[in-house]
Amino acid sequence: MTGLAHAQSSCSSDGQSRPVLLLERFINADCADCWTEAATPRAGRGTVVLDWVLPGAQGDNAPLSAVATRDALKRLDALGLTAPPASLNRKTQVLRQGNKLRVARGLPVSGYMGASIELQAPATGSGQRWTAWLVLVEVLPAGIEGSPVPRNMVRNLIQPSWDGREQLSKREWLRFIESRSMDIPAGMKADRTQVIGWVEDAQGRVVAAAQSRCTGK
Repeated sequence: MTGLAHAQSSCSSDGQSRPVLLLERFINADCADCWTEAATPRAGRGTVVLDWVLPGAQGDNAPLSAVATRDALKRLDALGLTAPPASLNRKTQVLRQGNKLRVARGLPVSGYMGASIELQAPATGSGQRWTAWLVLVEVLPAGIEGSPVPRNMVRNLIQPSWDGREQLSKREWLRFIESRSMDIPAGMKADRTQVIGWVEDAQGRVVAAAQSRCTGK
């Protein structure tokens, strides 16, 4: 624990460029070949990537069941999509609306990790409703189990909702924050974890996104 604390003194989105595109790659846990597919779309500049593995019909016997999560089904439902038998990719633009988003994670403690997401929105957004998504991902380099691309495997999710109508004021900025402890799934390497977050408006448009990066002392 002490060595990890020295190696990663800060893990947040502070100082990082603002993403302009969200790339979500969904894989059915039944499809082993999808993991090694050479045509898997890659992240371009300014792109945040999320890899979701959906529970398969084979249950615990599915080739990718170890990293499957029902949170992937929740995400597909929010996008209005049905679960694919193999794979599915979705790109979403991040709108430029002057919002500021910050995400951060703490150090692992007894199987948990603190994580937070904070939105600052111009006061002109008073009355708006937002849905925030904060995911704990395991960062895997290309080559792991034959993957042709680096991956941000989604392993846990929190999904707070914020109502700007409760913060009507004459201030220049509205501020919302959610901070929780997230469970670290069995088999997940804590030193490979990061957090990625984004916020959607009432119409489902992504109005801000951010991803953490760990820096040493």
